[in-house]
Amino acid sequence: MSEIEITVNGDRRMVPSGLDLPGLLAHLGLAPETVVVEHNRKIVRRAQLAGVPVASGDNVEIVHFVGGG
Repeated sequence: MSEIEITVNGDRRMVPSGLDLPGLLAHLGLAPETVVVEHNRKIVRRAQLAGVPVASGDNVEIVHFVGGG
């Protein structure tokens, strides 16, 4: 499988080509229900994650929910 270079939270990294956003989250070991994803400066609603392919040069920001009291 070939790889592409993307930027995740400011860090360049190589990931498998052909991923969509849920596939990227799985590759990174993250659950979609615990994060908010910004793809190329646009926040992607959880219901639309599967429709967004990840391409070479993309910029993805992932924000984790943190609970506490």
